[in-house]
Amino acid sequence: MARRQTERLLQGLPKDVFFAAMERQQVSLTYDDVRLRSGESNLMPAEVDLETRFSRNVPLRIPIVSAAMDTVTEDTLAIALAQLGGLGIIHRGLSAEEQASQVVRVKYHLNGRIEKPICVQETDPIEQILMRRDERRFRFHTFPVLNGEGKLTGILTENDFDFCEDTKLLAREVMTRDPITVSSADGLTVQTAYDKMMELKKKVLPVIDELGIVVGLYIFSDVKARVKGSTAGYNLDNRGQLRVGAAIGTSPSDLERAQRLVEKNVDVLVIDTAHGDSAPVYSMLRELKRIYESVDIVVGNVSEPQSARRLLNAGADGIKVGQGPGSICTTRIVAGIGCPQVTAIYECSKALRGSDVPICADGGLKHPGDIPIALGAGAYSVMMGSMLAATHEAPGEIIHHEGRQWKGYRGMGSEGAMKDSAASRERYRQAEGKTLVPEGVEAMVPYKGPLAPVIAQYIGGLRAGMGYVGAANIDELQRIANFRRLTGAGIAESHVHDVTMIKEPANYKKR
Repeated sequence: MARRQTERLLQGLPKDVFFAAMERQQVSLTYDDVRLRSGESNLMPAEVDLETRFSRNVPLRIPIVSAAMDTVTEDTLAIALAQLGGLGIIHRGLSAEEQASQVVRVKYHLNGRIEKPICVQETDPIEQILMRRDERRFRFHTFPVLNGEGKLTGILTENDFDFCEDTKLLAREVMTRDPITVSSADGLTVQTAYDKMMELKKKVLPVIDELGIVVGLYIFSDVKARVKGSTAGYNLDNRGQLRVGAAIGTSPSDLERAQRLVEKNVDVLVIDTAHGDSAPVYSMLRELKRIYESVDIVVGNVSEPQSARRLLNAGADGIKVGQGPGSICTTRIVAGIGCPQVTAIYECSKALRGSDVPICADGGLKHPGDIPIALGAGAYSVMMGSMLAATHEAPGEIIHHEGRQWKGYRGMGSEGAMKDSAASRERYRQAEGKTLVPEGVEAMVPYKGPLAPVIAQYIGGLRAGMGYVGAANIDELQRIANFRRLTGAGIAESHVHDVTMIKEPANYKKR
């Protein structure tokens, strides 16, 4: 079956005729220039399967990835997006230690079994443990307590902290002693761990080896969520933890950053640059693939098919496509380069046909309907910046301006980001430059509220689009998608027109 699909892909798809005609006219297209052709459909939008991949081995339950930007993705948004089935890429404008800590906070937010629980020493003062927890912004309150030999001697839980009036006491004076444990040799599954915790009426179940060393930990709330199915739509790894990615650069120090992230079980590393088809990127990619054979490396950004093919041959596990389409990006105006996004997605995806390397369409999205267009053109996922920056979970405070609520949003090539972060300067190849040449702006976006209903609108539009086309899944959408080119009058007709809108819906804003 897979071979037949590959042969069909290589022979040509319906959209190939359309894009060949555009190339003959030397026309490149973006989202407002095209619409998908509708077709015979035997399925309802709710029946559409949205599972896809960000890279060779990193799946997605929904095809939405958040941009590695300091006004978009830190641990709070990464957690919320993974719980909705997507993936957050934590930006690299943080110190290596803080970025790794944020990965830990995502991974520890929900667990089947915690493989490497964070432990404390029995001689640690409670105030020190609380300070450490607050500094690292841990959302959990349970810590195995170890003696001088590194063996389990007790457990600190939220109850222990709540009833401790003197925080200068040591952990051994406050902890719950002689906790019930299970042996690592028992081979517990999430289900059997749940059954045992129900039987014992215990909310914490440490796993120890034959020497009494802690090698795992079950938390009842997490185990119950897994067993009862409330995590069914989450994007989870094989340990039952939320998936998360992290961005790195191409400097020698980024090898140490990558090591920290891999040690914290990051699911995918993203070499995050403005120009992925460059010598430092290839050098970093090859070195990372040599050191971390089991970790997927996604590389970006490119917009030409030859660039995508070179990255494929160099070992990339996923490729980000998009140079200059973002709402806060000025690269095309300042540097005079780039390709309109729909053509870039199509040409790069066509260059990778027959491989197992997916592309992610990064930037340029304005409306929910742009998502099925991007996927139909050949992307497996879309990366969002401005469409997520306005949500409650994105970094930054709500700004009150002219009677409305806003959130700050800036390009990583903006003057402010480049002044604040060496990583931003390096991303735009200005690490040594004395005079900054910005390739982005600082802006505000209207506040949208919590992430979940925002994503629901985006996914609802995608399902509707696939239903109109008649595509049951994203692979099928890529195979059968075909396009119409719009004139200016056509795009105007597509928007609300000839009326005065008295109430703006959640999923539409005319620009």
